[in-house]
Amino acid sequence: MDRTALERTLDERFDATPGEVRAVVRAAGDLADSGRYASDVGTPLTVAAVVESLRDAPDERLPERWNWWLGSLELAFGGYAEFQIRAVER
Repeated sequence: MDRTALERTLDERFDATPGEVRAVVRAAGDLADSGRYASDVGTPLTVAAVVESLRDAPDERLPERWNWWLGSLELAFGGYAEFQIRAVER
C-alpha cells in the first residue's frame, strides 16, 4: 500500500489533524504489511479500500472511524485488535 498516497488522500478527504492522519497511516501500513487483511478478505489493502471503509464509519474523528472499521473486521475475522489506534500524537 502506498502510504504517501494514503496520507495525502486522508488529508484531503477528512477533517483530521496531522497527528490523526499519521496515526491512521501508520496503523494501515502495519495492517497491510502484516498480510492479515489480504488473507482474510482476499485482496490487498489499498488506499481506496481504507478510504471507502472510513467513509462508511460513523461521523467521528479519523482515529475513531479507523477503530470502528477495525472493530468490524475483528468481529468478522478476529485478530485485528492489535491494529487499533490507542493514542494520537497531538
